[in-house]
Amino acid sequence: MFDQILLFVISLIANLFSALAGGGAGLLQLPALLFLGLPFGIALATHKVASVFLGLGATARHLRSSSFDWRFSAFILATGLPGVVLGASIILQVDDRVSQFLLGVLTLGLGLYSWFKPNLGQSENHQHRDLSGLLIGGAVLFLIGALNGSLTSGTGLFVTLWLVRWFGLDYKTAVGYTLILVGIFWNGSGAITLGILGEIRWDWLPALILGSLIGGYLGAHFAIVKGNKLVKRSFEVVTVLVGISLIAKAWM
Repeated sequence: MFDQILLFVISLIANLFSALAGGGAGLLQLPALLFLGLPFGIALATHKVASVFLGLGATARHLRSSSFDWRFSAFILATGLPGVVLGASIILQVDDRVSQFLLGVLTLGLGLYSWFKPNLGQSENHQHRDLSGLLIGGAVLFLIGALNGSLTSGTGLFVTLWLVRWFGLDYKTAVGYTLILVGIFWNGSGAITLGILGEIRWDWLPALILGSLIGGYLGAHFAIVKGNKLVKRSFEVVTVLVGISLIAKAWM
């Protein structure tokens, strides 16, 4: 019972900030599962399943107040999902320390980049929607999808910043796309792949799922109500913390 309560509290806090910033739930949730004794592969698969419910909780709030371009949504899914399946298929055979260190450096760089660009993502300015722009944007989404399938901590943050930097979305809109498409579909595909190839700790999922649903909804609510300035600052804080956490784990 104590473990279930602890899992719920950690999941609630992690997913609230993740829904507000557009990623980073793995900063607390995945290390907590490892600390409580799960092997990396089982912890990763279990976390992936719970993360789907972060997307569902956030979707319940975002769809009430946002209008999404469903053609653009289909593009994000079509380019990212193959990468997710590829990444999830190979991660169980790879030593994750080097990958975690490199991902930590990249994630830390994202936060610092956004921090020193004060006007980034404060208003929408759609760009790179021509063929060449979509090809480049889709190729990067495929690579991010592969990271998402293999290393769960912080890869949603990559999607959020890429949608802002390359396609010209504001932070609030980009976070909405990330939570719905990455949270439900990318993480769902990764969870299915990892579940087939590995193992999921089903008895830990109720507490994780409840925390993900409530945290996802509350984080999305604060993002919508408070606007781009708070979302941008939350993104920067979470990316820096995720980056430092990954670098530290790689060296431990």
